[in-house]
Amino acid sequence: MPEDPSLAQLGEWDLIERLAAFAPAGQFSDDAAVIAPGGPVVVNTDVLVDGVHFSDATTDAVAAGWRTAAANLSDLAAMGCTEVIGLTVGLVAPGHTPWSWVEGAYRGLLACLQTHGGTLLGGDCSGGHQRMLAVTALGRLALDGRGEACAILRSAGLPGDVLVSSGPHGLSRLGLALLQQELGADLQARIPAELSQRARQCHTHPVPRLDVVGALHASRPLQRPWRVAGTDSSDGLAAAAAAIARESGCLALLDPDRLPLDPAMAWLPQAAQWCLSGGEDFELVLALEKEWADALIGRLPGCRRIGQLTEGTGDELLVDWVASTAAETNRLPALDMGGGYRHFG
Repeated sequence: MPEDPSLAQLGEWDLIERLAAFAPAGQFSDDAAVIAPGGPVVVNTDVLVDGVHFSDATTDAVAAGWRTAAANLSDLAAMGCTEVIGLTVGLVAPGHTPWSWVEGAYRGLLACLQTHGGTLLGGDCSGGHQRMLAVTALGRLALDGRGEACAILRSAGLPGDVLVSSGPHGLSRLGLALLQQELGADLQARIPAELSQRARQCHTHPVPRLDVVGALHASRPLQRPWRVAGTDSSDGLAAAAAAIARESGCLALLDPDRLPLDPAMAWLPQAAQWCLSGGEDFELVLALEKEWADALIGRLPGCRRIGQLTEGTGDELLVDWVASTAAETNRLPALDMGGGYRHFG
């Protein structure tokens, strides 16, 4: 057997035996995983495809695995999970794929799980024309004093709620631009090394904001019923705000003076656009009552108010600008407010 055999040379059973090393003992021995009883379970499925969500040009195998796990853990955080149970992974790859790439991807998956919680529960593998990682993530919600699940729902927003972002946006898109060398030599040379390193890291090793859920519980005003609207910003900040507004039957107003930009990249010509629609920042965008929002901002470093929900219809522009010093809404069509990643666009 070669030192780095292809999947065709390994065969299915040898591949499964090697993959079992990344899971707890015996986890790959049966046809399904057994989940211990507990609180309400959230199930999410995500598919990451070579050439769409990762590529050898910008993402090595370990980073591809990390990003795959992080994207799914981010969805659990966006639903309000306080515990990660684990992931199942369906691997599709051409037969010529070297084992070293698969090993690297699973090392990245495992590193993300070891950092943020959960285990590799099992999965499946198949040959195919294109590399693909199909992941199902499982997490648990906390219960309130009445025994009801503390879920974050896109549809839970009300007019008057404050929109908050858990952290800055645009860094991942900057990291991708640097990895693809799309900025041009002059502009790229002006970017400080520290910012370049952080942006690349943000793109290749995003952090799922499971910590935000704990901060939400800790900052919840006494006797206040659990009502939190939100989603993650994997498809972009504007798209996240629009999704909350649409599902809540509201209009989202974003304040241009409060864009959650990292100060170090604010001078870039693309900064505002990348903040709004760059995507893959994996922060949480939430809609909360003002008292709760203020408490969360005071507890969670980097969290900031970015706008509010107001009355509106689903047929209107779902995300708009509101000037901080004026009552009227000001539309700025030069920016693509509804941008972000589109799967079939």
